[in-house]
Amino acid sequence: MGRAAAAGGGAGGARRWLRWLGLCFWAAGAAAARGTDNGEALPESIPSAPGTLPHFIEEPDDAYIIKSNPIALRCKARPAMQIFFKCNGEWVHQNEHVSEESLDESSGLKVREVFINVTRQQVEDFHGPEDYWCQCVAWSHLGTSKSRKASVRIAYLRKNFEQDPQGREVPIEGMIVLHCRPPEGVPAAEVEWLKNEEPIDSEQDENIDTRADHNLIIRQARLSDSGNYTCMAANIVAKRRSLSATVVVYVNGGWSSWTEWSACNVRCGRGWQKRSRTCTNPAPLNGGAFCEGMSVQKITCTSLCPVDGSWEVWSEWSVCSPECEHLRIRECTAPPPRNGGKFCEGLSQESENCTDGLCILDKKPLHEIKPQSIENASDIALYSGLGAAVVAVAVLVIGVTLYRRSQSDYGVDVIDSSALTGNSLLLNSSMQPDLTVSRTYSGPICLQDPLDKELMTESSLFNPLSDIKVKVQSSFMVSLGVSERAEYHGKNHSGTFPHGNNRSFSTMHPRNKTPYIQNMSSLPTRTELRTTGVFGHLGGRLVMPNTGVSLLIPHGAIPEENSWEIYMSINQGEPSLQSDGSEVLLSPEVTCGPPDMIVTTPFALTIPHCADVSSEHWNIHLKKRTQQGKWEEVMSVEDESTSCYCLLDPFACHVLLDSFGTYALTGEPITDCAVKQLKVAVFGCMSCNSLDYNLRVYCVDNTPWAFQEVVSDERHQGGQLLEEPKLLHFKGNTFSLQISILDIPPFLWRIKPFTACQEVPFSRVWCSNRQPLHCAFSLERYTPTTTQLSCKICIRQLKGHEQILQVQTSILESERETITFFAQEDSTFPAQTGPKAFKIPYSIRQRICATFDTPNAKGKDWQMLAQKNSINRNLSYFATQSSPSAVILNLWEARHQHDGDLDSLACALEEIGRTHTKLSNITESQLDEADFNYSRQNGL
Repeated sequence: MGRAAAAGGGAGGARRWLRWLGLCFWAAGAAAARGTDNGEALPESIPSAPGTLPHFIEEPDDAYIIKSNPIALRCKARPAMQIFFKCNGEWVHQNEHVSEESLDESSGLKVREVFINVTRQQVEDFHGPEDYWCQCVAWSHLGTSKSRKASVRIAYLRKNFEQDPQGREVPIEGMIVLHCRPPEGVPAAEVEWLKNEEPIDSEQDENIDTRADHNLIIRQARLSDSGNYTCMAANIVAKRRSLSATVVVYVNGGWSSWTEWSACNVRCGRGWQKRSRTCTNPAPLNGGAFCEGMSVQKITCTSLCPVDGSWEVWSEWSVCSPECEHLRIRECTAPPPRNGGKFCEGLSQESENCTDGLCILDKKPLHEIKPQSIENASDIALYSGLGAAVVAVAVLVIGVTLYRRSQSDYGVDVIDSSALTGNSLLLNSSMQPDLTVSRTYSGPICLQDPLDKELMTESSLFNPLSDIKVKVQSSFMVSLGVSERAEYHGKNHSGTFPHGNNRSFSTMHPRNKTPYIQNMSSLPTRTELRTTGVFGHLGGRLVMPNTGVSLLIPHGAIPEENSWEIYMSINQGEPSLQSDGSEVLLSPEVTCGPPDMIVTTPFALTIPHCADVSSEHWNIHLKKRTQQGKWEEVMSVEDESTSCYCLLDPFACHVLLDSFGTYALTGEPITDCAVKQLKVAVFGCMSCNSLDYNLRVYCVDNTPWAFQEVVSDERHQGGQLLEEPKLLHFKGNTFSLQISILDIPPFLWRIKPFTACQEVPFSRVWCSNRQPLHCAFSLERYTPTTTQLSCKICIRQLKGHEQILQVQTSILESERETITFFAQEDSTFPAQTGPKAFKIPYSIRQRICATFDTPNAKGKDWQMLAQKNSINRNLSYFATQSSPSAVILNLWEARHQHDGDLDSLACALEEIGRTHTKLSNITESQLDEADFNYSRQNGL
């Protein structure tokens, strides 16, 4: 019975189980047949049965739909007889499920895995209070289990950042914070920072933090942190780049330590010492501010002067000694030598006979000695004197004889027959001089003055003249030089030049003629060039015509309602500045005044110079003459000072000054490679003798006013410029200058003997003090029908630079081609006042000053304006001015008075990035209108 009951009970349980399972399959089949759109839900639970609830091994994860690609949701459970997905509260159709069944070997339970796909269209069509979601429901014998809800979203990333990082300029060791808000996106974008296109790893650099709300934080800025930073945002859909932010880490300049005080600049008396410091601790970098304050300090010093010793008066004579002498002494104590002074020159003790000839000789009075002994002594002295005289005369005769013999041997070597007959060229241009076999002779070899009418005779060739030397370099070349201290005396001949010229030149007698190399200082010249102008509050420009000297009075330098007559002059006489040691005068002495005039803004004085500018080879100084006539140094061009400013250009020096006076530039060569620029030119004119033609070669300092003097003299003499002047670079290497004439047409022209090549000592050229060096060549035609002259003038420094002047001209004035003396004439308006004197219109100038005088985060903008205009040193001078930009523009006006290159200034402003005004596009009408408005505003 029990078994039957048990069997009956078991049969009943099996029947109940089969009935429940049939019901489940019927419900699932019915739901599948009807679909899920009818809103009828499957049963949430089924009747209880022995077993376990389903356990989810894998639940569906949140997913994102990328573009139009569907996503797959997956779930896996055990034991599971059936699994269905429910999305947004509704069952998913059975046909959309993909099911796989397996057996767990360890537990023997069924494992079921189900997949469904969700499309972009399904998600977009759903409109609910929350995101699209799906959930798994699994059945087992015991009941049902539900998985977590998995949300399904459409992924995207917008293009534009909500906040781009901004560039920064920060001082070194400052904090840098770059903000970045990435574009909106699903899922949220992750941010990565790039520096110069390289990823930044904050874990490897403790100084950088990128974790704070997508921002980049650099705690202490370093120079290496300068660069371009980019914020990179990315999610599963796309990547986006922000705009790049430029970070500049700048360093403000700091002063180095002061150097030791220099030695006193004078050996004796009152002088000065200086010490300096540089803006290199640290040096300003990346636009950092320049150091403020003085870079050079000066103090006065007094050096003890050496005192030479001087003798006291002689003492009284001592008592007469047994040797018939008495003594007196003196001491070097009035004053004694001190501080390195010289000891007294001369004897400190003096003796003489004290008996007036009555001295005792062999214990006898002198008057008792026999006369015979006295006569014998006198005879001996007489005969000795006669013998010495005879020997001296014999030596003198022998010396004169040897000298004459040596002179008689020179005639063959000095000149060949062709030089005297004139039938062939005296100088062969293809042959180089052999300086190793040269000999030196004394005699006025090159004596024929082209202005003299006396013929050179053979007897005058070899008269001794100690100040002339001739080197025979070969049978075709003779070079002549003049010693540094040669002095010439002779008579003056007037009227030696055509066209009624009455200027006089120094000439000599036939036996003592002047050599061709002459110094133009012997000619009468004007003492000074001078120009004046009346200037007021508007300022202006004063120009010395054809000299390169000019004066710029800025606007506002003269107080309102005041006006001054300002003058400017150049000393044309003997220079008052006497060079010390190796110092050389490089410019004219320029005077501007009146000296008692006071200006509120520095004025600009432009002085030409003849130095080949190089700080490695020259030490150039600006000097000023005091009221006592002495010259004192204002500053060295390379020094830094707040009292004045010097800007050295290749051919001129522009000086910013606040007081008038007399100024000049001097140079001290540091090495033998220091170069003076000389201008060489050749002039020609007919002599009074119709067959003669004179060529005059000038070597002058390369300054416009020095050449103007030569031109002025030649105009008075009737000279004609035959070739464009050229520049000769003359080195300070102590080698002399050679001037020679080459390639004279044979059978048409001949040159006077011994004048084809002439040599000038180095010191005569180097320390010429701007006086024109003049060398002349005298040519003679064979027949009056010869009217064309063609030759070359070679000017060269031994072991140095060489220039060739090609002469090709007609000696007839009617056929002669005119060569202008100056490329431009600036003498039309020597004085210009008001706005017309300036290249930059006043209104634009005001805007530039207002823009660049204002400081910004990385320093004062006028420093960038200075650097873009090649003003890179002594910036502390501009820092002391009320408007640094105005002073910089004044300097620009002085440098560009001839070209007025507004394009370069406009480009400099555009490079700085503070203005984009095209100054060069301003029309003349706009300039005139601006000047008119400015004049009207100022009551003109």
